Amino acid sequence: MSSTKPTETNTSEEKGEHVVSIVGCGRLGLLHACLLANAGFRVICVDSDQALIDRIVKGKIPFLKHELEPVLKKNLADGRLKVTSDLKIAVAQSSTVLVTTSVSVNDKGKVDYSPLEKTLKSIGSTIHKGTLIIITSVVGIGITEGLVKDVLESSSGFKIGLDFYLAYSPVLFPEKQTIKELSSCKRIVAALDKTSLETALKIIGAITNANIIKTQNVRAAEAAVLFMATFENVNFKMTIEFAIFCERLGLDYLTVCNLLNSVVGMSLKPTLADKDSPEALMMLLEEAENFNVKLCIPETAMKLEEEVLRHGFELIREALKSCGKPLRRAKIAMLGLSQTPNTADVPRVYAKRLGGMLVGKGAKLTAYDPYLSDKTSTDFEQIPVKKSLSEAVKGADCIAILTGHEQFKRLNLKKLKLLVKMPAAIVDLEGVLEPAKVEAESFIYLGFGRGVWKK
Repeated sequence: MSSTKPTETNTSEEKGEHVVSIVGCGRLGLLHACLLANAGFRVICVDSDQALIDRIVKGKIPFLKHELEPVLKKNLADGRLKVTSDLKIAVAQSSTVLVTTSVSVNDKGKVDYSPLEKTLKSIGSTIHKGTLIIITSVVGIGITEGLVKDVLESSSGFKIGLDFYLAYSPVLFPEKQTIKELSSCKRIVAALDKTSLETALKIIGAITNANIIKTQNVRAAEAAVLFMATFENVNFKMTIEFAIFCERLGLDYLTVCNLLNSVVGMSLKPTLADKDSPEALMMLLEEAENFNVKLCIPETAMKLEEEVLRHGFELIREALKSCGKPLRRAKIAMLGLSQTPNTADVPRVYAKRLGGMLVGKGAKLTAYDPYLSDKTSTDFEQIPVKKSLSEAVKGADCIAILTGHEQFKRLNLKKLKLLVKMPAAIVDLEGVLEPAKVEAESFIYLGFGRGVWKK
């Protein structure tokens, strides 16, 4: 077989002729699509979910609505971006294919590569010589050189590095990404051969302002990404443990954080919100198990998941107890459902699970988020999502802040006092309020990590 080099993309004209297919129209896929279209590439978004495709054609998406929808609509109108459910047609027209299909964890707690494998088989059966394929989902160590390479070569009949090209440039915590964050995050670009690496650098380099780390040691890149994900996960869980420890000691963890940041530039703001990557952690633990290596700290971090949720629940129960009220039949107003502050984003998993626990114990819940309407909050079937803050907190025994929107930092406590059922509590899970100001208005204040004001 002869070698066919992929298309170069140095100039605006060349970018305009370069077609990039994005496989998967989820958050990561559409963020890449908009950034690439803005950079001048022609982009085709592909997804097997026809209902999702129909919504995207109208410029409608369930996440980052205010940030992403205007960019999406502009590029759709300009013809720079197209969407389809036909993967084969999209891949056949493309010089580059970005694969965003995620790796999942099945019901037995095992890493499941079957969705990625299925996608790769479809891509391999359609690609032409010279196509560059970039894997953007996190995979285990050796998966790119093993499963990915084998599936693509067997389904296409081509050889990587000779007939087509393959690179690995994953994005950690894809469900937390925004356009700004994705365009400014450091990316690793790894490939098995120089041509694949250099061509992938042109694509990824066109959509990021940060430094790109390049390597032809793909296994090292896969390991580095898993280690980074594990470090973030462990660091997050340790922050939670520090915050809970400060509560017990009667310390304000935010004060401790400010000192840490001033002395060593270490910022560990406490939050009980979702911020880990369990799939990446499971990949690492599964790999370690295969080689009979015990990773004690990551294993412990995995087990802390339920404790994090339980602590938020206990703070609310304790706050109500301080008001002389039982959890059963108490009215609790949850403020903030969007997973990203000050953005119309998908509802955070933590809020749904915490709400379910509270309802299960007999509490009556309402919710309010200035960025999410009742139509976009259908996941909260047991919790009425109100259209206004006043409506949500009226008659409440407890207000729980779950997302740190700017609006919640400026709550009119005097007005709230007239709406709630005093004595009432405010449980600040995001550290957005000044405890002294809250207590000055006769509220009971409990904050995550803020043991100084514990009643």
